[in-house]
Amino acid sequence: MAAGGFCTLPNGSVVVALNLPSPAADGAAAVRVLVVAQNRARALTRLRNLGLRAVYLRGNAAPPSPDEITAVLHHPDGLIWRTAPDNAVTTLVSVPELWRPIRALLRRPAASGT
Repeated sequence: MAAGGFCTLPNGSVVVALNLPSPAADGAAAVRVLVVAQNRARALTRLRNLGLRAVYLRGNAAPPSPDEITAVLHHPDGLIWRTAPDNAVTTLVSVPELWRPIRALLRRPAASGT
């Protein structure tokens, strides 16, 4: 699942949106990650520096929507995520999931020891 895309803003910066497999090892659903940066290369570098090493943007098949652009621009880190929507199961009564900071996705569960 490598769908993604970008949008260039009037000030020259870009918003990159990527659908990625969840980094959680429990087989969780895919996630949609949004990042704002000066250019596409820097946006991908921000993700790679967080440990998402195999992140590539090929094409512009799934660019960010205007609502997604607004969400990432209003977040102080400029890097957010949520569970990727499943287009096959979209209903009018479903409530969209809230955007979360990236550290909530990459947070490792605490080791439970005695």
